Amino acid sequence: MGTSLHPPQLVTNSRTLYLVWVPADPDAVAKLVPEGLSPAGDRSCYINQYVVDGPDQTSAVGPESFGAYSLTYLGVNLSGLDTEAGVPGRWWTHYYNSSDVMSRYAREHGVPAGEPGHTTLTLSGDTLVATTHLDGRPVIRTTATVTVGTPQRAAGQLRYITRRDGEFLSGRYAYVADLAERFEVRSFEFLDENHPTYQLRPADPLQVTFGFYAPSMTFVYPGGEGPLGSEHGS
Repeated sequence: MGTSLHPPQLVTNSRTLYLVWVPADPDAVAKLVPEGLSPAGDRSCYINQYVVDGPDQTSAVGPESFGAYSLTYLGVNLSGLDTEAGVPGRWWTHYYNSSDVMSRYAREHGVPAGEPGHTTLTLSGDTLVATTHLDGRPVIRTTATVTVGTPQRAAGQLRYITRRDGEFLSGRYAYVADLAERFEVRSFEFLDENHPTYQLRPADPLQVTFGFYAPSMTFVYPGGEGPLGSEHGS
């Protein structure tokens, strides 16, 4: 069953932790990228762990509202598909949403939204802990030192590649975010070596190449979507 929701959908004021890192097993990561796309040279991976605290923070209304929800998604950076600002295109490999409506909406756009999940972000003093729970157990945990301070405004577009009916789609996800003044990752743990996400576990020592915590991030989901190589998917 699908939804009657039309893109783009707007999500406002999410609490968001985003990381890019070098994996422990680059060959395993490369195998997650389908033929026709190329992983980044360093086989870098990304994760977004975020929480939307209230149903009034999304443009979806009525019985198909996303509601308050939480989401963790992961994937692999790509080569040759950077945005104009030099941000790499990205391929989704795993997607765990607490909202069934949003999962269905995402699947309609080629996102691999299957198993549901629940994500928590807890900021206590200067310690932020983001935990992804699947089937009631913690599977991924990020711990960081955070000082919100005077947030820095950031804006732009992220580009995610999906596949629907055998065709690659390119989606542009415009965002505006207020980034915490200080953000330092202490640990990044994949807690279940038997879960498929373990293929993306980080190298030891941890090599984070990009990351931020945003106490408030607003974005569209998706926008500027079209077949890869078309006007909208260029």
